[in-house]
Formats: sequence, structure tokens, C-alpha cells
Amino acid sequence: MRILIVDDERPARAKLRHLLEQEADVEAIAEACDGIDAMQQIAAFAPDALFLDIQMPEVSGLELAASLPAPAPLIVFATAFDQYALKAFDANAIDYLLKPYDQARLRRALQRLRERLLARSAQPLPPFAGEHALRQLLVTERGVTRVIRVDQIGWIETADNYVVLHTAGEQPLMRQTLAGLLDKLGPGFVRCHRRAAVQLAWIERVEALDKGDCELVLRDGARVPCSRQYRAAVIALL
Repeated sequence: MRILIVDDERPARAKLRHLLEQEADVEAIAEACDGIDAMQQIAAFAPDALFLDIQMPEVSGLELAASLPAPAPLIVFATAFDQYALKAFDANAIDYLLKPYDQARLRRALQRLRERLLARSAQPLPPFAGEHALRQLLVTERGVTRVIRVDQIGWIETADNYVVLHTAGEQPLMRQTLAGLLDKLGPGFVRCHRRAAVQLAWIERVEALDKGDCELVLRDGARVPCSRQYRAAVIALL
């Protein structure tokens, strides 16, 4: 297993690394000191699993878990706070380690990881990949159905129970969730904000803002918000 430890406390990272080094099937270990660092390392290191603290500056562990690109590494939360357990399992965590934990408790978490990784390896690839991604969408407004080419969509934002498809010169509405539409569109689109996603091929530049946020400037001049928890993932994919 390839494991990335994400914790803002150096002693906690060192202790977990020492315990993981005792396991024969842990082949590589990397460390990240916060959520932004973790997103950069996920792209470069390609971990099978994250051991993730929850309370960290800038981007919390729960925010990081919610912004992982697909296919996401498996997650084990390792924290000193028990009040986040329900939210952690809502984020599809494999396990929830309360600090301080020992080798025996860690091994139970690792066994759950092994079982899930084995099950994942037996699953077929996602239905979209390359040529299987959608090339066009059908949008019905006021009784008229229009064909919208996917390569003409610069970015997408949520609007109540709809999404707005920002194309060159028009913004048709589609009754769909953002997450559901992104599942169909494939890897050419990436979420950049909790309410927005962008087509990677349309991005011309990234302009930094205060507090770690930024704006994505598209080839048609549109400016799309990119919040700090998604920034590293977007940049890594460019």
C-alpha cells in the first residue's frame, strides 16, 4: 500500500510513520502538513489511502475529503476529537482512529483498507473514460429541446435544483445536480468551488486572491471562482 499521512503536527506524523513502517505491505509513505499540501502530493504520489487529521489550518480534513478528485484514495481519519465520527463516515471513511492509538488498533484499520482495496481492484473501470465521456447534452426549456455540445461549455454553476451551463454567449438551465452531471461528463471537468466546476481545456490562467482563493480566467474572458480547498487539485490537473 501507498499511504499519505496528512497532519499539521509533526510528532503525530512521525509516530504514525513509525507504526506504518512495521507493516510488510506498506510499500511507500509520504507526509503532508496541511490540506493544500496534501492535494499537491495526491497528484504526484498517487496514494492508495490517506490517514487524515480533521482539525487543520486552512483546509480541514473533512473539506479535503469532500474535494478529492476521482478516483479518490481511501480515507482513514486519525484525530484526537471524537465528535466528528458521524461526519467522517458520511465522507465514506474506512475507519476513525482516536488518538492516542496503538499498533493493534492501527492494524485493524489497515485490515479494513486491505479488504476495500481488494474489492476495488475487482471492480470494472468506470463507464466513462476518454471516448465514453458525453459529447453533448440535451436541454429542454419551455418545450424546446436543444443540443449543447460539451466542448462548448466553459463552466457550470449550481442554481437551486438546476445547473447553469455557461457556453459562449448563453447560459441554459438544466435540471440536474452538479455532482450528478460531473459524473457523466468525465475527467475533462473539475470542481473548483462547492457551487461550480470548470472545463480544464478552457482555463487560460489562474489569478490569486486573498486567503488562498483564486479566480480561473477562461478563454472567453469569464472569471470563475476557485476556493482554496479545490485550488491545488485544479492546478495539479492543468
